[in-house]
Amino acid sequence: MLMNPRRRALLAAIAALTTEKAFPQGTKALPKIGLGTWQTFDVGKDAAARASLREVLGLLNGNVVDSSPMYGSSESVVGELVAELGIREQLFMATKVWTSGREAGIQQMATSFKRLRVQRMDLMQVHNLGDVAVHAKTLQEMKAKGTVRYIGITHYTASAYPEVERAMKVVPWDFLQINYSLAERDSEQRLLPLARELGMRVLINRPFGEGLLFRRVRSKPLPPWAAEFGIASWAQYFLKWIVSHPGVTCAIPGTSKPEHMKDNLAAGRGPLPDAATRKKMADHFDSL
Repeated sequence: MLMNPRRRALLAAIAALTTEKAFPQGTKALPKIGLGTWQTFDVGKDAAARASLREVLGLLNGNVVDSSPMYGSSESVVGELVAELGIREQLFMATKVWTSGREAGIQQMATSFKRLRVQRMDLMQVHNLGDVAVHAKTLQEMKAKGTVRYIGITHYTASAYPEVERAMKVVPWDFLQINYSLAERDSEQRLLPLARELGMRVLINRPFGEGLLFRRVRSKPLPPWAAEFGIASWAQYFLKWIVSHPGVTCAIPGTSKPEHMKDNLAAGRGPLPDAATRKKMADHFDSL
């Protein structure tokens, strides 16, 4: 069923008060840049790859680390490296349920808890809306028991937006994870405004359009005015454009390289573009 306008207004008001307290300890905001683990953390026992990933994780402080059972060994690798570093309390751990059926979902989530080595998950999401009606009930029960702090839904393609929009309206989700970048802007038409209206925080996947953005600007210099916003790389240009949207909580680019993680994190610091500058950034990108 649809939420009435009064309930939506109440949720939006609550969100305005609590968005700055999304971190587990409730004392600070989630940093604007987090870390996705698709492909990059699926390295199994590869010692050399793990050494680089350990360094990537060691750069984080309060950031979202997002994974999924779909991502091969990523959950286990994250869990083991975070335990080695002793930084569990410094991170906002998120994963997903990616199966059909209530009991299968419960079992899969229990496995994710073990792999990520957490007693309480900061965020559990329904991966790409798979069996969303069934898992929604389970997640609401888990949240009520305190097993998870927040619940959410995810998707990554514009063709699914009508289904995403319907799902957003029937359950009081805490988070939406969706694709949004200078290469894929459709979510700003309806989903991002609706998320703000419903009081949902928003994680952004595919922030570089699966590499399309970098291919577009290869060998091209940054515009001189980008420096006014502390932008020193194209990655920072793309990420600042995303996280300056008023409906976005944070972006979760994936990387296995510490130098790229440092570069990405820099996009979350310093001044953010206003609406006029965001348009200028988009227009400049479109002209390339």
